[in-house]
Amino acid sequence: MARNSFYRVKLRRRREGKTDYHARKAMVVSERPRLVPRFSAKNVSIQIVISKVSGDEVIAAAHSKELKKKYNWKAPTGNIPAAYLTGLICGYKAKNKAVKNAILDIGLINPTKGSKIFAALNGVIDAGIEVPYDEKKIVKGRIDGTHIAKYGNSMEADSEAYSAKFAKYLEQKISPKDLPEHFSKIKSEIINSFKNGGKKT
Repeated sequence: MARNSFYRVKLRRRREGKTDYHARKAMVVSERPRLVPRFSAKNVSIQIVISKVSGDEVIAAAHSKELKKKYNWKAPTGNIPAAYLTGLICGYKAKNKAVKNAILDIGLINPTKGSKIFAALNGVIDAGIEVPYDEKKIVKGRIDGTHIAKYGNSMEADSEAYSAKFAKYLEQKISPKDLPEHFSKIKSEIINSFKNGGKKT
């Protein structure tokens, strides 16, 4: 295809759909730490990062695998409750590093209401880090897994479909309907661990 003399090839990460450079510039210029949540189907990773001339520096980070290793989380580590709890851990770690506020950096992810992004954000905020956000984006009834429990109850009559859908839960000997209670227990353990210097007692 012919190009005129003013045509410029877009930067590689923009071509690959990984970075919005206009948004990135605005965040860097603000000189505030960036809250960076990223997700896969199975896990959640959250970092609080500051930009320096030499490159990004991670101040605090948490991964959903910590939930299983340190807190005996029995549900999947890629769902909305896990995103909240991972955000809570990251928020407390950042607070211990004297971070008081941050701005949300979601990259090119679509900011869907009630999604894992905002569950993770809510966890960071509940740990005491100030982050500007739209309250309408956070759906409280999803954070503790109430929606998963209700869905599990609706499927329980169809044992075959239930077993297939919630195989990961059943492997860990936890029922979906017990998820909100399990979530509350793990949340309390996380809060108490950081009251004791970030170590489980």
